[in-house]
Amino acid sequence: MTRVTDTDQGPAHLMFAADRASRGLGIELLRAGDGTAAVRMTVTGAMVNGHGVAHGGYLFLLADTAFACACNSHGPVTVAAGADVTFVAPAHEGDVLVAVAEERTRFGRNGVYDVTVLRDERVIAEFRGRSRTVGDRALSGRKETM
Repeated sequence: MTRVTDTDQGPAHLMFAADRASRGLGIELLRAGDGTAAVRMTVTGAMVNGHGVAHGGYLFLLADTAFACACNSHGPVTVAAGADVTFVAPAHEGDVLVAVAEERTRFGRNGVYDVTVLRDERVIAEFRGRSRTVGDRALSGRKETM
């Protein structure tokens, strides 16, 4: 298992190290670079909805984290301009999910990325994210206009 440490110097690794939301849910960055990324998360009891399956919001968040790492692997600060998800199969408490992101294209300040969420090589969800590069500065946490 690869864990992200402060000694990892890639831009996606640095961004992920500051991502309290994803890390607080136990998401691990497995790899990132050249427009790709992979992250892993175990579904906990707190992530299960009233139907006894993983809440779609957590699956979206996992895919969105992989997307963020992939589109920020190039260096400039890049954010989501929009995203869609298709849920293919349910996930359950205890399932270990891996989200794999791949860049499809970048043009100007925009990009398109596909993310597949897997459980034991079975597709759980498909996510398509659209990115927008906003600059070389680090986001400070305050609201900014784009």
